Amino acid sequence: MGQYVIRRLLQAVPLLLLVSILLFILVNIAPGGPLAGRGQTKHIRPEQAEILKRQYGLDKPLAVRYVFWLIGNDWTKVDNDGDGVAESYGQSKGILRGDFGTSYRTRRPVLETIGDYLPNTIYLMTITLIIVALLAIPVGVISAVKQYSIFDITVTTLSFMGQAIPEFWLGLILILVFYAWLKNPFTGGPLLPAGGMYTIGAPFSVWDWGKHLILPVVMGSVGWVTWYSRFLRSSMLDVIHQDYIRTARAKGLTEKRTLFIHALRNALLPLVTIFALDLPYIVAGSLYVEIIFSWPGMGRLYYQAAMDRDYPLLMAILIIGTAVVILSNLLADIVYAILDPRIHYD
Repeated sequence: MGQYVIRRLLQAVPLLLLVSILLFILVNIAPGGPLAGRGQTKHIRPEQAEILKRQYGLDKPLAVRYVFWLIGNDWTKVDNDGDGVAESYGQSKGILRGDFGTSYRTRRPVLETIGDYLPNTIYLMTITLIIVALLAIPVGVISAVKQYSIFDITVTTLSFMGQAIPEFWLGLILILVFYAWLKNPFTGGPLLPAGGMYTIGAPFSVWDWGKHLILPVVMGSVGWVTWYSRFLRSSMLDVIHQDYIRTARAKGLTEKRTLFIHALRNALLPLVTIFALDLPYIVAGSLYVEIIFSWPGMGRLYYQAAMDRDYPLLMAILIIGTAVVILSNLLADIVYAILDPRIHYD
């Protein structure tokens, strides 16, 4: 297993390099640019635009900019604000040395900016995934065991409805109902907050943080619960009719042990693949959830970086997301071997 993991990690290096080239080209050839994204092109003179382009390194060929982004650069420094100090917001040591450059918008190191937003996304998405697992797994198992029962038909109907509801529409409806319509009977204010992580200016309170979590978690978990429960139901139906399950029952094992020890363990194998593809959401965040509920996470940061054409920040988020996808697929292979001893990677 150790050799397999090392081999996969080594194979990930050229893959990341190829993906970074494609992403760098796509990001930089998109219409507009850092100046257009910031709405500055109509308010600055051509000579000022040239200074900014030289300051950001945008006056250099695309291939040169990629190489410098990879191994480091040293743009010609320019005293843009007239304070006697030459600035160079595009300067970096290169991502190979752990430096993703400086954000065009915040003028802070990219990794520091990401460090401010990433914990918020991990906090939100981890709780969301825990809720999803606690709901989807038992619902999927019960639906499979009680196939075509009233419970199964009801869950199937609700699942189709949950998958058909657009996520952004659900978020707006939740705000309309729980913030605008329903009121707190004790204070007369909204029943639940419409956005943010906590009440600004209020002292820390677990209850306050919990209230701000409810609507984003509901919005983010509905689609996943319906998808995972239906997928697990289908997988369980395939497993519980296998010969080894009938043999386990014939040997006198309890139904609970047969289902949750033997059947569920094998039914989870296909689900691991799906979950591995969704795992990057923990890092990348949910774009709709974070924008609608003003949650300061990676999804919202990515949206801001895309709107501002903040190339260093945008590339850092995309590369980190790509790395998480590769690692999550490696993690899925490891979990396969844990769940099914028949799988070997020698």
